[in-house]
Amino acid sequence: MSDLNDPRVFFAAERTLLAWNRTSLAWMAFGFVIERFGLFLRLMEGGGLPPRGVSFWLGIAFVATGALMAVLSTWQYRKVLKTLKPAEIPAGYRVGLGILTNLAVALLALLLMAYLLLGKV
Repeated sequence: MSDLNDPRVFFAAERTLLAWNRTSLAWMAFGFVIERFGLFLRLMEGGGLPPRGVSFWLGIAFVATGALMAVLSTWQYRKVLKTLKPAEIPAGYRVGLGILTNLAVALLALLLMAYLLLGKV
């Protein structure tokens, strides 16, 4: 529990949450690029579409890891919020916006994984 009674404690926690949000987005984007680059290489070989290879599963793993990061960082942020005193959270400030953002990113990652797993290409 914080004894600072300073809103900067809350804002530091929120900045950390948003940094994790950016990190999870980067992992997801990198996973998508890995998966699509593998598809590009298979198409350039000219042999049609062989079975999904290592790049496909590596890309899916990166997207899944990004989604997990978004969920876990949201859980951690909620734990930190419970330790703060009312004086450390500015009056009228919506503390749930960062949580909604992270959970939306995690949901979009799941949709991206479904698209990649169920898609024809």
